[in-house]
Amino acid sequence: MNTQNTPVHVSLWHREFWYLAFANLLLTMGVYMLIPTLPEWMLASTDSSLVEVGCAMGAFGVGLFLLGPFCSYLVQEHRRGRMCLMAMLGVLLALGLIYLLSRQSAAASVMGARLCALHVQLSTLLLGACFGLAQMILSSTLIIDTSESFQRTEANHSASWFGRFALSLGPLLGLFLEAKFGFSGMIVGAMVCVAASVVLLLMVHFPFRTPEEGVRLFSLDRFFLPQGVWLFLNLFIITTVVGIVLSTCVGFLFYAMLMAGFFMALLAQRFAFRDAELKSEVVSGLLLMGCAVLMLTGRQQTVTSWFAPLLFGMGVGLIGSRFLLFFIKLSRHCQRGTSQSSYMLAWESGIAFGLFLGYTFFYGQQEKPLYVALGLCALALAIYSGFVHSWFMNHKNR
Repeated sequence: MNTQNTPVHVSLWHREFWYLAFANLLLTMGVYMLIPTLPEWMLASTDSSLVEVGCAMGAFGVGLFLLGPFCSYLVQEHRRGRMCLMAMLGVLLALGLIYLLSRQSAAASVMGARLCALHVQLSTLLLGACFGLAQMILSSTLIIDTSESFQRTEANHSASWFGRFALSLGPLLGLFLEAKFGFSGMIVGAMVCVAASVVLLLMVHFPFRTPEEGVRLFSLDRFFLPQGVWLFLNLFIITTVVGIVLSTCVGFLFYAMLMAGFFMALLAQRFAFRDAELKSEVVSGLLLMGCAVLMLTGRQQTVTSWFAPLLFGMGVGLIGSRFLLFFIKLSRHCQRGTSQSSYMLAWESGIAFGLFLGYTFFYGQQEKPLYVALGLCALALAIYSGFVHSWFMNHKNR
């Protein structure tokens, strides 16, 4: 099926699906609130070096992979809702550890800058591990289980948009709370978002399912889709661009216009690309991202501050939706959950790697990181157009 659009079923949007979608939104917002605020706090309050700040952001990406191999075993041997709840509580714990660090008076002088930075890095590693597990269970199991079989692609597509909106709403809320209440107050706000997602999860009833026999402790099931490695690498490069750009843009206006771009992508996907060639969505998204990055190199102009993040958000939104459906169509029978986890890992780890590069090598530089991001956009476009799309068309299963 090469259609661009995903059918809409009103019956999908029942109460429990809304609860899970908003749980996904709030959980992801609680984590994304750290993107513009944690690095600035580390530099201003802990005397951390740029390498240490970059490693703190990159540690999150490493943590995403730590518990994934055990996801299938945990879901099969224990109640899936309970395991997702435990992972969310782990996210709360990690945020609580960062809060305790932020409450230390003169943390750098009391603990030592290196020790404080190490504690932050371990906290973000734990944050990534628990967030990754929660997302894998939520997207690969719980959202699928609450949907009819013919609605599951639509359910995954719709729920992913809530997580995508968090990429703008989370930093916006984080910047607002930090301006009003300081970094510690912002962390409290992030913990409230995660706690609210826990409450929403507890409001959904998941019927008991008999566990499968012979489930291995370590498995790629619900973790990584081996046949999707080229999609993974292509999306990883694209989201690395996102991370680099986010490391250079930390203002309210940028994230507000990014959200507007997401809405435009949602409308364009529904109408402009409804009957377009399958390849056009990713190509258009990469061209929009490239144009936005090029505009940001001349950000002295007022119009750039408005339109560059708008185009960037539209490009990211188009690409995110299309790659998610690519992963689903590439998966075989009973691999839908695994495809969701692979997509999530590529998306989140790419952003984390881009933030690592941005803060470690390019912090304070205006044009150099953007030219690197522009080069990666061109590389991603060449890989997709020259190889990945035709490879996908020859290997898809749906």
